[in-house]
This record gives sequence, C-alpha cells and structure tokens, in this order.
Amino acid sequence: MTHHRTVRSQSKMALPVRTDMKHLFRFFLKFNSSKRAFCSAACSGNKESAGGGRVFSGIQPTGVPHLGNYLGALENWVSLQSQFPSVLYSIVDLHSITQPQDPALLRSNILDMAASLLACGIDPERAILFQQSQVSEHAELSWILGCLTTMPRLRHLPQWKMKSKQKKDGSVGLFTYPVLQAADILLYKSTHVPVGEDQVQHLELAQDLARIFNNHYGDLFPEPAALLSCTRKVKSLRDPSAKMSKSDPHTMATISITDSPDDIALKVRRAVTDFTSEVTFDPEARPGVSNLVTIHAAMARMGVEEAVAQAAGLDTGAYKRLVTEVVIQRMTPIREEIQRLRADPEHLEEVLSQGSCRARELAAPVLREVRQRVGFS
Repeated sequence: MTHHRTVRSQSKMALPVRTDMKHLFRFFLKFNSSKRAFCSAACSGNKESAGGGRVFSGIQPTGVPHLGNYLGALENWVSLQSQFPSVLYSIVDLHSITQPQDPALLRSNILDMAASLLACGIDPERAILFQQSQVSEHAELSWILGCLTTMPRLRHLPQWKMKSKQKKDGSVGLFTYPVLQAADILLYKSTHVPVGEDQVQHLELAQDLARIFNNHYGDLFPEPAALLSCTRKVKSLRDPSAKMSKSDPHTMATISITDSPDDIALKVRRAVTDFTSEVTFDPEARPGVSNLVTIHAAMARMGVEEAVAQAAGLDTGAYKRLVTEVVIQRMTPIREEIQRLRADPEHLEEVLSQGSCRARELAAPVLREVRQRVGFS
C-alpha cells in the first residue's frame, strides 16, 4: 500500500490524552479542524479520497438497525464505497459476546444484519462484507497488541467506564475489546475509519498501538484517520435528551428500518415535542421538535434550514405527518428488500463466506509479517 506515508501525516490529529493541558488544548484544536474538514467534504460530495486509502468499519449483530444507525453510519458506509478503492465492513460478532448472547439468536442476528446492510446499499462487489469471527487473524493480532497495551490506558476509555458501571463487574472481554477494535483496523492496514464522536478515543488507541508496534518492530501499520459523519445524531422519540437506541425500553422511542408504515406513523405521531405549534430548529430549547427536523432533513437529503422552510405554516401535528411521509418513502424499499433477502438465508451465508475468504486473503500476509517481526517465525 503505497499511500501509507501520506496518510500518516494526516492522522497526527489524534494524540494520546495527556494530563498536560497544553497538549490537550493542541489536541482539541487539531481534532476540531479535522472534523470540520471531513464534514464539509462529505456533505458536498467531495471525492478527493478516491486516489487511495482503505476504509474499515464494523457493526455488532444486534438485529435489525434503527433509523439512527442508518443515518449516523450506514448511509455514510454506502457513500464511502465510491470514494475509496478498498472498503471492508465487518459484522463484529466477537465484540458482541462481551455481553451474554443466546447462540441461536446470535446466529439469526448475524443474518439479519447482513440482510440489512445489503438492503441499505452495501455492495459485495465494491466492499468486502464479512463475519469477524470467521477470520481468526483478528483474535491473534488482538492478543499481540494487548501485550503492548497497559491496563491504565484501557481503564480510562469511556466505554469501559460507562458499561462497567452499568454491569458493576464488567468482563475481561469488555475491558479489552478496544484492543480487538484496534486489531480489526490495523489487520488490514486501514487508513480511514468512519466513527462517531463517542468512538474517537477508541480510534486513538488504534493510532497509539500502530505507533507503539512500529517503534518496537519497524514500520508496518499506518495510523488510521477518523472519518466523522456530518449527520446530526438522531435522538429518542420519547426522550430527545438521549440518542435513539435499540436497548431503549420504550417501544415508541425507536424507529427500526423494518417498521411498517403504520408503526412509523404511530411512533412519529407520539414523538415528544412541546406546547409551541410553530416548527423551529433549536436543539437546546426545543429538543423534541428539533429532532424531528433533523430526521426530516436527513431523510429528505436537505439542509436543516430547508426542512424548516418546508414546515412554514404547519403546526407540529401537521409537521409530524410530513416527517412520517418522508421516512416511509425512504424506508419502504429497504424494508421490502430486507424481507426478500431474509427469506433466502443460504444466499446471505454465501455472501458472508465469500467476504470472509476475501478478508482472509488480506489479513493472512499481514499477520505473517507481524509474527515474523515479533519473533514467532
């Protein structure tokens, strides 16, 4: 991959977090400027990245994605297929077992996710779509990188802090899964990783581990750069202070991409708003209405200002009907395609099997080089 050196200079924007406030200030300046540059490029359809680079991203098999997943990640994944010459998307089932899983349900969820990704526009001809656990090199590289990682470094990552508090006693797998994330990325010498803002610190770990490995054993891994989506986060329809989530106990809070038109209409109609009838965009003062504007703008592929302009003269009740129509129009073809694909599990298994073979072809020589440098062979 001849482009590694150029990407290395771009990816310096994410430095390890230090207690020195001067370093922290410099980091945030660099991070914010990089984020703005990517967002403007993505939103304007800029394809300057098409000359080189490799994208990797993964998604856990937690069943069918919801609207927030689609707008926040999957829509971006589809567009990246035409912006980079090499793209890998993994259903990361190894990550999913950091929480207890029913084996039969996990198998079903993997196929549900495969069908969902294909229906949303992931094309196996333009991207490698594969099941993480079928490429054993991920786990072996994770162990090697784990031996270069300190426990204090992992202890300060936000996901561990949050989830270990929720579970009171998190597993070793939950503690070390950011190392597996780093292995997922570095195994393919990935240069770019689409991430949400809550995952940036985990990507920094991958960057740190690339530097640490290269310093110990000679240059091998590029330092991957973050691709931050410019799409605003979609919030819960029942609690707009929280993001939309599959784990939300309130059934009216989340729109699944397989919801029927009637279900979508009901959920949008019951979405929390306020007592002002005019539609405006003010996430701080009017989070519920602003969430509907965000959804409307993203689903109609327009700016927030244009969405608000379309709502002129409508009260929130009428505006909810407009939002419902736009969501149904975008989601119906995806829902129907998921149903068609899910009816043929053998086809889905074959797509994942072929993807895993292609992923192994890329992963195996990298791990052979790692093993040789570490001294295993």
